[in-house]
Amino acid sequence: MLMLAEIDAQLLGVCLPMGASAALLTWWVLQALAVEDLAQEAEWRYDISRINGLRSLDPVYRLFQLPIQFMAKLNRAAFQGSLAEIQREILAAGKSRFWLPEEFLARCQLLALLMAPFYLYFCISYMGPSGVFTALLMSVVTAWILRRRLTRQAQRRLLLIKRRMPFLLDLLTLLMEAGASFLNALKQGVNEFGDHPISQEFGRVLADMNMGKARTEAFHNLRSRLQDDEISSIVGAIIQSEELGTPLAHIFRTQADVLRVKRTQRAETIAGEAGVNMLLPAVLIMASTVLVILGPFALNYMLFEF
Repeated sequence: MLMLAEIDAQLLGVCLPMGASAALLTWWVLQALAVEDLAQEAEWRYDISRINGLRSLDPVYRLFQLPIQFMAKLNRAAFQGSLAEIQREILAAGKSRFWLPEEFLARCQLLALLMAPFYLYFCISYMGPSGVFTALLMSVVTAWILRRRLTRQAQRRLLLIKRRMPFLLDLLTLLMEAGASFLNALKQGVNEFGDHPISQEFGRVLADMNMGKARTEAFHNLRSRLQDDEISSIVGAIIQSEELGTPLAHIFRTQADVLRVKRTQRAETIAGEAGVNMLLPAVLIMASTVLVILGPFALNYMLFEF
């Protein structure tokens, strides 16, 4: 009986801390996942509204807000030269405008750190103590992949916008030549393309103009968000026509033709590079074919000699 009492006391001593830890963890998760706006002070601050927007949009930020903000302070000093490029890619990829570049980078780093224990477990299980270095390397590679994923998303979205741009300009030209105003034509074009990225970007232009911004300022914002050479040339032509009084329908038709020519040239360039890119695989296939054909003869010759 005494031994059973001691065992019960030991189990109780182990179970109570574990239960308390589990209850505390559950409370923390529920509080973190609760979408509640942070209380603002007497003076309105944009940063509080920005954080509230991020908390409602991103569950990772809502769950790990404090460590992300701490790591963002470190990133602000360590990656100061890369933050402008990350901000450009965030806007070009269609991410929320509430993201600061250092916070988005901290989110990628935090996700890599959360994967580190799994990497450590599997690497140490199969490689022993030497697997620690491999696990750390895999965590760094994970953070780099998440960072590069943002770049690929921005490039992919810009490509989708440039592919649809001639069709949007043609539609705007037809509507304006039929007598529609620029605002009505742009609204019809945005509705026509639905949820496409080009509809989202020009929808923001339309929203800026509806809020009272000048047409040139709205297109300046579009150019600063995307920062692409082809789109910048189109926006520059629109702004110039606004300043000089040139009809926009004529500008849209000209720019649509220019975009089609550039797309044809880009396709010809890719087709010309295909032969060079296929050279190495062709050489490898040829070498493997030669080995498959001549290999048995070489083996027979070697066996016959010995």
